[in-house]
Amino acid sequence: MMDFVFMLTRSDRTVPDCLALVDELRPLGLTHVGFKDVGVSAEVAAQLVAKIREQGATSYLEVVSTTAEECASSARLARQIGVDRLLGGTRAEEILLQILDGSAVAYLPFPGRPFGHPTQLGGSPGDIAADCARFRSLGCAGVDLLAYRATEADPIELVRAARGATDGILLVAGGVSNAERVRALAAAGADAFTVGSAAFDGTFAPGAGGLQEQLRAVLDACR
Repeated sequence: MMDFVFMLTRSDRTVPDCLALVDELRPLGLTHVGFKDVGVSAEVAAQLVAKIREQGATSYLEVVSTTAEECASSARLARQIGVDRLLGGTRAEEILLQILDGSAVAYLPFPGRPFGHPTQLGGSPGDIAADCARFRSLGCAGVDLLAYRATEADPIELVRAARGATDGILLVAGGVSNAERVRALAAAGADAFTVGSAAFDGTFAPGAGGLQEQLRAVLDACR
């Protein structure tokens, strides 16, 4: 069974009511909850991580900022507020070996060539495999693969390439928009996936209802 990471995000931005939502969704028993470094202040991010931790869930911060300075700033924030897992960015040497060195934050960078906002992914299966192997050799905990945002390759081929190149955590983020894709990721060897916009928009399970019903549909797809 893959881990489902619910992202409190819509269109690659953390939603304004993220703090209230964490409390509202507590009855679902979500065990992995994340947000992005866009749309939330440092103060709210710290409160959000504290709330996620209080519920016994693993916390995630995903970097979608595009400049080197912004990525480094988000990594420093992750360390400051004690996020369990930092996702995204490509400057693994700087982020892992300098900013996060000695911390308890697990780092999963983007393999391939992420670009734009919302983020898309360039790169072939060979490119993805090479990056995954390099990140693992540096000591990264795994990778954050934007498989369904790919512009140059089949998403599942990228997942298989990544799985063959790393024994670390293989998390697939972005575009996991229905149960069929969840099952395809599981078959290809992914360890975890994120869903955000598809749950908020009600498109993961059309006709199923609001946010809580959408999240129940995602959890059912994992089983």
